[in-house]
Amino acid sequence: MPEGPEIRRAADAIAEVLEGREIETVRFGLPRLRHHARKLRGHRVIAIETRGKALLTHFDNGYSIYSHNQLYGVWRVVKGHKLPDSKRSLRLLLQTDTHSAILYSASDISVWPTPELPQHPFLARIGPDIMNPDLNWRAIASRLGEARFAGKTLASLYLDQAFLAGNGNYLRSEILHRARLHPLARPGDLTRGERGRLARETLAISRRSYETGGITVAPRLEATLKREGARRGQRRFYVFGREGRPCYQCGAEIKRREIAGRRLYFCPGCQPG
Repeated sequence: MPEGPEIRRAADAIAEVLEGREIETVRFGLPRLRHHARKLRGHRVIAIETRGKALLTHFDNGYSIYSHNQLYGVWRVVKGHKLPDSKRSLRLLLQTDTHSAILYSASDISVWPTPELPQHPFLARIGPDIMNPDLNWRAIASRLGEARFAGKTLASLYLDQAFLAGNGNYLRSEILHRARLHPLARPGDLTRGERGRLARETLAISRRSYETGGITVAPRLEATLKREGARRGQRRFYVFGREGRPCYQCGAEIKRREIAGRRLYFCPGCQPG
């Protein structure tokens, strides 16, 4: 499933061709949504917003399209009106006079009066968007200190969208590694300094992934690995997907655990229990 950085990058690409433009064609692939097309056709998109893994397309007539990619959804932006060949199911098509934005395969799509969006079942329960530029490390550290999160393991908390929206599996492993915290540690047991370090790494890793298109390792390390011949997939992460390989920091062997059916990677040297 795409995580916060990937959704924000998709939103940026969509915003570049839709924001401020009149939508000439609106097509919904799901029959239950098709009657909404006439509400939106001929109106301008005023903003493309992300909230965690949800994407919101706001129109100038007070309506918004909510969409969540889930496991298989993917956005495509193309110049012109000729759609790319695809075996995926078209779920949403928005076209201006010059471009097309297409959402394939997702099924969690709905149309809402914009003022009523806070009542959406998903949006009503999520925490701050990890990609919100106004989110700072102090706000994250403060949430880590809240009683409702204190007893959860970090492994669980860092997939909990009520804590921070947009976090996901690879970000979880990478953030906890860089913060040097064991996945089974609990916020209530951390020192103030450890909470601050975790909060800072939460922002640093997620924003680096956004800027690089999915690479979380530091630029200098990534450049070194590239010079040594590592392919992109081999130089993306510190620990995620690197089971049995040496940690770049301490040389210990990266471990993998299954927690609640989700794979998690950590370094026992950098993240002692």
